[in-house]
Amino acid sequence: MKLMSNSSSISQFLLLPLADTRQLQLLHLWLFLGISLAALLGNGLIISAVACDHHLHTPMHFFLLNLSLTDLGSSLTTVPKAMHNSLWDTTTISYMGCAAQLFFFVFFISAEFSLLTIMCYDRYVAICKPLHYGTLLGSRACAHMAAAAWASGFLNALLHTANTFSLSLCQGNALGQFFCEVPQILKLSCSHSYLREIGLLVLSVSLFFGCFVFMVFSYVQIFRAVLRIPSEQGRHKAFSTCVPHLAVVSLFITTGTFACLKPPSMSSPSLDLVVAVLYSVVPPAVNPLIYSLRNQELKDAVRKMMTGCFSAGRDCLLCSGSDTQCIS
Repeated sequence: MKLMSNSSSISQFLLLPLADTRQLQLLHLWLFLGISLAALLGNGLIISAVACDHHLHTPMHFFLLNLSLTDLGSSLTTVPKAMHNSLWDTTTISYMGCAAQLFFFVFFISAEFSLLTIMCYDRYVAICKPLHYGTLLGSRACAHMAAAAWASGFLNALLHTANTFSLSLCQGNALGQFFCEVPQILKLSCSHSYLREIGLLVLSVSLFFGCFVFMVFSYVQIFRAVLRIPSEQGRHKAFSTCVPHLAVVSLFITTGTFACLKPPSMSSPSLDLVVAVLYSVVPPAVNPLIYSLRNQELKDAVRKMMTGCFSAGRDCLLCSGSDTQCIS
């Protein structure tokens, strides 16, 4: 492969194929299609239920709506291009397409982690400081925190994208991943300016670690408060609101941390591909299931909404098959 003198001479990148044979490529296509449809359906139901049911207009469900938006965004950023490449047996992505994919992926992932931190704070206030819940988490405060999460994700993505694509690339144009990500593009750099991007990565990791420490501290306080609740029913209710968030945070952190910190001796194209799928494709589809399992209010709202849709569809069919005019 011809080496590129700088990034301006690169018109496209080569992504890592999902499989070596055509049969496996089509199998991965169907697998990704199923996962993406599950993510679209699950997150779409949560967004619709929270937006339409006034009983769910609470801080916890407001942040859950925002979390579902980030899950949808991150899934739509990486999966469609991977499915397109598998369907048409290609591995190419344009230079601008790669930059856009990297920007939006970092944007949604960063915003999601910020929202998970805010949701941890929401549970901390609800359980440890219930008398101050209305004051600390009013509608204006919730809007400001959600806006800060989205703004921080945008700023983080802008800095990483601008700095990464300002590097001189001379190690070819083949990326060892099925989507564009910062570490893979850094491997193509031939200048010492990549140290700036490493500095940005260290800063981002430090901020993420600070949020992680905050979540650990919050949950220590939460569990201490829950164990002091005298009634078993009260403890169960408190735990049921925390377990889904804790499960989502654990899935997000463990997969992301392993992807970033796994030793080079463990690195291989197949393992890197599996890890990338685990932290970029699977969570958006699994998160709605985790939250809906232990949230009775959310399950009731989704059931009510789906029942209403089925009833409306049935009435529409009956109306279209009748000679009399239907009056709503």
